[in-house]
Amino acid sequence: MKFDLHTHHDRCGHAEGVIRSYIEAAIAEGLQVIGISDHSPYFAEEEEQPWPGIAMAKSEFARYVTEVLTLKEEYRDRIEVLLGVESDFFPEHTDIYRQIYERYPFDYIIGSVHRSDGVSIFNKKRWEGLAKAEKVRQKELYYDLIRQSAESGMFQILGHIDAMKGYYPEFSAIQTEAVENTLRIIGENGLAIEINTSGKTKHCGGWYPSDEILERALFNGVSVTFGSDAHIPSRVGDEFELVKQRLKEIGFKEWVYFRQKAPVAVKL
Repeated sequence: MKFDLHTHHDRCGHAEGVIRSYIEAAIAEGLQVIGISDHSPYFAEEEEQPWPGIAMAKSEFARYVTEVLTLKEEYRDRIEVLLGVESDFFPEHTDIYRQIYERYPFDYIIGSVHRSDGVSIFNKKRWEGLAKAEKVRQKELYYDLIRQSAESGMFQILGHIDAMKGYYPEFSAIQTEAVENTLRIIGENGLAIEINTSGKTKHCGGWYPSDEILERALFNGVSVTFGSDAHIPSRVGDEFELVKQRLKEIGFKEWVYFRQKAPVAVKL
């Protein structure tokens, strides 16, 4: 059973290809389930599309949902298409996002922190000149946002939970109890974390999250799922089998995908 819950398309402004291209790529890769989860608009901003190269326009959101649902029906005999979205998490705007998401029949919502302390987690300059104590503080701020996202009740999956290492691999070595505490909260709230293979496209290489975090996730009863975070169709399902084998080695017995916001367990 092969699935991929994290894919994008050209609406977000930084991915290539239309939704159909990702579905066809999934079929070619032998997947039985493909989730479409493009970046949510910035719903709390006044502008229609404040950052065209990052996320879709607000007016495109309903069209996005309609297109996925149409393709779900069209491909029903060839592959299961799931309606998802990758949502930014801004604690001060949760009510706005929640009210909008409740209007649509999502199979799952991925909650991802892309900005912490007002700066993109992928900003290559954010670590320059920081003392050790400030680096610890920045990591703790990031994981506090992830903790809040786990407690918000908005999401089924948390995306790339150590992606701050993307352009700063040293991030993983910053010691703080915040990671363990956040994993405990994630487990208590019954969310899944994704193994996201797009880390290989950044300076850190490899996947999000690290093996160390996955081991602690298992200890804390956290479910796991798979997402390529494909921004080009050819990356759909990328390294699925390698991830599956690694999870077995760590000690996981199953992973999950989501249908109508309910987990579907798949034996590893």
